[in-house]
Amino acid sequence: MGQTTFSGPVRSNRGFTAAGSDAVVEITAETTLTYADHVGRIIEINDADGAVTLPSITTDTIGAEYTFFIGTDATDLDIKTDGTDKFVGSVSVAGTTTKAFAPAASNDVISMNGGTTGGDANSVVKVVALATAQYMVQGVLIGSGTVATPFADA
Repeated sequence: MGQTTFSGPVRSNRGFTAAGSDAVVEITAETTLTYADHVGRIIEINDADGAVTLPSITTDTIGAEYTFFIGTDATDLDIKTDGTDKFVGSVSVAGTTTKAFAPAASNDVISMNGGTTGGDANSVVKVVALATAQYMVQGVLIGSGTVATPFADA
């Protein structure tokens, strides 16, 4: 199916739903996401020690949503921006303790180790392009032990 672009308001009483075989994209190696191939889809990560880089935010991609499902326990898995874009919002990490963490103003990486910073299988993270240079993040990372922030600087 081709791509359709609208320049005026679009109304949908029942919403737009991504469904079918293209609704889930599996990642098994280091990947840089693209708006065309990944926005609005569930991105299942099955790479324990890889990196997934979000596309740079432009005025045309504000509102773009990327949902990550961790399918394989992480050992050193990163979800990162281009370095200019930063994270806002929060994620919870559930281990022996459970705590919510908000990123610092300079944080552009979510780093999961499968332990204290989460990233075990069945973790979920949603990232939305909120504004120029700002990705809003929310989610629950499954880990172990006394949890720590998964947010870091590249």
